[in-house]
Amino acid sequence: MAGQATVLEDQSLLSRLDRRLLGLEQVMALLSGLAVFGLMVLAVVSVSGRNAINAPLPGYVDWIEQAMPLIAFLGVSYVQRGGGHIRMDIVISRLHGRALWLFEFVSTMLILLLMLALVWGSWSHFDRSFDFGAPLWSRDSSIDIGIPIWPAKLLAPIAFSVLSLRLILQAWGFGRAFLLGLDAPVAVPLIQDAAAQAAAEAEQYEGQD
Repeated sequence: MAGQATVLEDQSLLSRLDRRLLGLEQVMALLSGLAVFGLMVLAVVSVSGRNAINAPLPGYVDWIEQAMPLIAFLGVSYVQRGGGHIRMDIVISRLHGRALWLFEFVSTMLILLLMLALVWGSWSHFDRSFDFGAPLWSRDSSIDIGIPIWPAKLLAPIAFSVLSLRLILQAWGFGRAFLLGLDAPVAVPLIQDAAAQAAAEAEQYEGQD
């Protein structure tokens, strides 16, 4: 399972690239959150229209389908940066030093290979949908109100490409930590133990009561 993590920073090139990519990831995560809020608004409008005047929002399901990539994909790189994705810590929690960094490097590279394959596949899926010569540049559209589907399909390779950049930086960080024998490398999520998590939470809420 995922634990709380911290990401260290310094003035190295790796850390500067990490912070620059973090800015993009934060914008994408914000857009994902706004999409969730937008769907809530659409649900209220649709249900209110159905109950009040027996006229739900036209194409409500189509808009939900369009927003799903925003919700599902745009925040994955931001979460990866902080080590927030679900993972099994039974084995990795017993590793330390170079053994830990080697395990993290290998697992990060395997995920990166998978994501590069998904970038290629999702881009091909988008390319089959997009056509400059077609109306609204789209070869396909939603069933109810005919919304072009290619913008939603484009979000997948974009989000996966950003995640691939994040994984490259993290592989760099883990590989550097392995080669140099670092205790606290920068630009990688350092999972905290239970005591460190409790101390961080106590410091966060100190003085708020």
